[in-house]
Amino acid sequence: MIVFDLVCRDHGHRFEGWFASSEDFSAQQQRGLVSCPQCDSHDVIKAPMAPRLNRKGNQQAVAVPAPTPAAPAPPALPPEAREKLQAAFVAIAQAQAEAIKSSRWVGRNFVEDARAMHYGDKAPAPIHGQASPQEAKALVEEGVDIMPLLIPVAPPDEIN
Repeated sequence: MIVFDLVCRDHGHRFEGWFASSEDFSAQQQRGLVSCPQCDSHDVIKAPMAPRLNRKGNQQAVAVPAPTPAAPAPPALPPEAREKLQAAFVAIAQAQAEAIKSSRWVGRNFVEDARAMHYGDKAPAPIHGQASPQEAKALVEEGVDIMPLLIPVAPPDEIN
């Protein structure tokens, strides 16, 4: 087993992780299995660590201080606030899922269809699809009523 000092990049929380090897850490990190125990961020990296060197019997031990994070970490959310945030996220996801049930997937035709409905060339209908940020901005500037989906959705023919 190997112990790594880890740090989440979102908030600078430091913690330890035990892994079978450096490759095991990398594999778990790539699969999204490594997360910060304080904020649940998956953006976790190995923190710089001082190497542990065994000394010879005739040498005295020298203490090497561990590096400190550059900025103090903000306090973690209290459990009640975290539960409320999670409940709000679930409610948004459920509301979006219900809205999508009554909407038609138009894929990359979203921009053209939304524009055609706005100008009366097509009958208005609830649709959802794909648009680049630039295309979405252009639609908004034209006065076309659109809104982004808060939770990304895969096309119907892909696993969601």
